[in-house]
Amino acid sequence: MDKKERDSLTMKYAPLVKNIAERIAVKVPPHIADKDDLTNVGIIGLISALKRFDKKMNVRFETYARFRIKGAILDELRSRDWMPRSTRSKNTKLEEAYSSLQKKLGRPPDEEEVSRYLSITLAGYYKLLDEAKGVTLLHNNGDGSYDFCEKYGSSDVIEAIDHGSPFSIFAGNELKTILKKAIDSLPGKERLVLSLYYYEELTMKEVGMVMRLTESRICQLHSQAILRLRGEMKEDRL
Repeated sequence: MDKKERDSLTMKYAPLVKNIAERIAVKVPPHIADKDDLTNVGIIGLISALKRFDKKMNVRFETYARFRIKGAILDELRSRDWMPRSTRSKNTKLEEAYSSLQKKLGRPPDEEEVSRYLSITLAGYYKLLDEAKGVTLLHNNGDGSYDFCEKYGSSDVIEAIDHGSPFSIFAGNELKTILKKAIDSLPGKERLVLSLYYYEELTMKEVGMVMRLTESRICQLHSQAILRLRGEMKEDRL
């Protein structure tokens, strides 16, 4: 691919980079990285995709580019180690609360049950969810290591794609089964938020419009769903 063609494709897929950067930026404190900063990192990921893509790969370029773009942005954020240890500790407490109550009740606990378990007010519980805004399934433990979800992260998927076998990293592994089971067990609103956000690729604001809830409330439901999943998946792996 010559420079002229590469420049043309960079312009063509620039909106894709912007979309991915915007979706990640809403989960990151503005003093750590803004949308423009993440977009610039994403462009580097796009250029890498253009250089490495082989038409013989069993995958569309856009699919390949998405992993490269998102991977570049997430790697940059991980290198900045932006999430405070105190926030990680609070997230862990929430995960443990969901997991413990799920086992005790035989169903997902509601918000009041979790707040009582943590001996805090409902308002205090919502504040914890707001602080957990940036939580994902790929989470740094704070000691330089990543939990079990990380070993199925973007670099492994990209390597699989580079070798012509997209998503083969997930085929037959226990994580896929555990994740599906955990998602199926989520309360209805939380399942819908994940579906609209990750599968329909709506923004948090657009999800709120569909569900007739504020964007802030959608962010809380998203954090709650992800923390539930992390708690249950960790428990299932023990």
